[in-house]
Amino acid sequence: MPKEEHTKAAEHHENAAKAHRTAAEHHGKGQHDTGHEHSTKAHEHSAQAHRQSTDAHHKSGEARTKK
Repeated sequence: MPKEEHTKAAEHHENAAKAHRTAAEHHGKGQHDTGHEHSTKAHEHSAQAHRQSTDAHHKSGEARTKK
């Protein structure tokens, strides 16, 4: 269902934002290796959110054309 996909995408966006904030905190403390790890996690969540959002949009379009 598109709604479920959108919800999952939103959760991944939230997780990406948290990871970005955590990365910024670590970079601010000079903990660059740890900051990089969190930046990588943020990127992974962002990519997953994008995939799920795209899938939801495609499924939503398919649902509209079937009506």
